[in-house]
Amino acid sequence: MVADESHEKYVDIILDTISEAAKVRGTGIAKRTHEYLTTKIREAKAVIALCGEDFAGFSYIETWGNKQYVTTSGLIVHPKYRGLHLAKRIKDLTFSLARTRWPEAKIFSLTSGAAVMQMNTQLGYKPVTFAELTDDEAFWRGCEGCVNVDILRRTERKYCICTGMLFDPEEHLPAKIPQEVLDRIKRIDKQENRK
Repeated sequence: MVADESHEKYVDIILDTISEAAKVRGTGIAKRTHEYLTTKIREAKAVIALCGEDFAGFSYIETWGNKQYVTTSGLIVHPKYRGLHLAKRIKDLTFSLARTRWPEAKIFSLTSGAAVMQMNTQLGYKPVTFAELTDDEAFWRGCEGCVNVDILRRTERKYCICTGMLFDPEEHLPAKIPQEVLDRIKRIDKQENRK
């Protein structure tokens, strides 16, 4: 489901699960704070999966380059719930949410995981060079926590271990999100415009 304020209590376990997964894979990951993920949840930019009250999985959305680019990031499934195709369901909903909120934005992904590459391909992403991704410096600073950042620096941000993948909305039909989520997004957008 699209996460809301009632899911803020899961932020610490989400961060711990992401951190542990990165250690097991031996890869770096953009470090996120408790406040960062809480903000994503409050802004209706996150998807959470639960089994009863038990945390099962999570992903969030980030916008870059004045909302011309969007990423679906931080996809994680708790080890207890892996192998159940939950990551695909989370990825699909996060992707649909991103397409609904920013229908004209290009959606991109950097990943070294074969499973994520396969999910992205099924959604219509295509492999691209890093030059086709956002040039927003804030995005690229997120790579600083990765153990492979030296490769990214050495190649002047042209190559790394990750594969860049891009979904161009001009090549696809619009996505569908439940009306109650659309209503919530409208309320959030109105609040942001008043600030």
